[in-house]
Amino acid sequence: MPNEPNNLIRLLQQNISRVVLGKDDAVRLAVVALLAGEHVLLEDVPGVGKTLVGKAIARSLAGEFHRIQFTPDLLPADITGSSLYNSQTHEFVFSPGPIFANIVLADEINRATPRTQSALLESMSERQVSADSQTHPLPRPFMVIATQNPVEFEGTYPLPESQLDRFLLRIPLGYPRRDVELQVLTSHREGEPVDSLGPAVDCEQVERLQAAVREVPVEDSINDYLMDIVEATRRCSELHLGASTRGALALYRASQAAALVDGRTYVVPDDVKQLAVPVLAHRVIPKGYLHGSQREVVESLIERLVDDVPVPG
Repeated sequence: MPNEPNNLIRLLQQNISRVVLGKDDAVRLAVVALLAGEHVLLEDVPGVGKTLVGKAIARSLAGEFHRIQFTPDLLPADITGSSLYNSQTHEFVFSPGPIFANIVLADEINRATPRTQSALLESMSERQVSADSQTHPLPRPFMVIATQNPVEFEGTYPLPESQLDRFLLRIPLGYPRRDVELQVLTSHREGEPVDSLGPAVDCEQVERLQAAVREVPVEDSINDYLMDIVEATRRCSELHLGASTRGALALYRASQAAALVDGRTYVVPDDVKQLAVPVLAHRVIPKGYLHGSQREVVESLIERLVDDVPVPG
């Protein structure tokens, strides 16, 4: 079916938006990350719907969903799994942890210690878990949706740069408009609407969409435009560290996915321009870095850099 990708994407977005009210931009970006086959970090103050967005995406996919509540006493084995001794066979058998799912909601990820946070690195990068000299593949598709409160809050640990780099997008949510918030009050009168949300797509359909993303062509002029933006972050005197090659590839893949989400089979400069902040802002380090406390400053800086880069005709 020639219009199958468009129909599936529309069904997915509509299903999520049934319970996530007034967050169309965040929903679109989350779908972009899913179709790109990557992960997303939802960051904002408590109570604005971060966990709701993660649960809505998970319930919209007819796959396995696990939620991990990150706490200071959580251990790496609580995420990846561990080997248990079988007294009948006298052998150690690997017992998979909650990371073995299609969608994993890492709730309040920055409340766990850096050691526990790092347990996600291999899973997010290579879609596998290594334990006791054995490698265990993760299900496909696989996506981590992490939520975190701003790091200035008590009881939080800043995510290390290597961990942040594994997230395709960092998405702030913000407060909803008053009329939307009134709808939220009404819709929650009898309980949580997300608990009754059914799937809109299955795993096989998502994998087909992810394959379609990789077939979206990107013209050379847009590749040059993308690299001009990346190199601008490396030359910027206000940044201690600019975007890496992985950051450039993330912007490329996100632009392909955004084109497909918007119903196009080609990437336009606006795809790159609009995604530069959510893709690159958490991958650069400003001078005077204070463990991620300068999010708004860095995002404004990336916007200025992008505005200064000539757009291809």
